[in-house]
Formats: sequence, C-alpha cells, structure tokens
Amino acid sequence: MAQQKPKRPSAKSKRHKLTISSTDKWKQILAEVEKLEAPVSVIQAIEVNLVDGTIVEIDVEQLLSEGMNEHDLEQEINEKLHELDSIIENVDFFINIDHVAKTVQPITDKLLKNL
Repeated sequence: MAQQKPKRPSAKSKRHKLTISSTDKWKQILAEVEKLEAPVSVIQAIEVNLVDGTIVEIDVEQLLSEGMNEHDLEQEINEKLHELDSIIENVDFFINIDHVAKTVQPITDKLLKNL
C-alpha cells in the first residue's frame, strides 16, 4: 500500500495574524503583572476613597505638567496617605498606559531584536 502525502491546507484556511493595538497590548500586560509600586511618572491620577464615602482625586499628570518635581510629588503623596491612613478605605491608582508603552517598548524592542 502506498503512503498518501499529507494534504496541504486549502487557501481558505490560511492563518491570519490578529493585530492588537499598542494600547490594548499594554493594558493586557499591565493587567497580568503584579504591581506593588509604580513610578509617579506613569501615574495618571490617584483616587483616595475615605471611609465616610468621600472621594479625593489627585490629578498627578496635571501636577507634573505644572512643573512639580516627581520626587517631591511622590514624597508629598506618600506623606498625605500615611497621615490619612486611619480614614482611608482604599486607594486606586490610574496608570497612563500610553506613557508606559512609550517608556517600555523601546527597551523591549532592543532586548528582543535578536530573537
């Protein structure tokens, strides 16, 4: 009995590459990474939820764009959060995904270019 050659996939079953936008790709990456700390430079805003239901919003991007020093801002935020710790229910950090991508992508490209 002669062996049959494997059938080639038909033209209709060609593989298609799924293109994901850069922002979507970085959202997915950030969702999968445990984040214990983030540099102030990538934080868009901070929302502090107090036990009485009050929400305090800190627009980090605006403060930095107005010329506040990253180190000073980080120190000030940490001090305030420490002072208010007993009345804080939780704190939400909103990350500027575009800034993360612009910062990390060139480094990633450089590391992976020879693979």
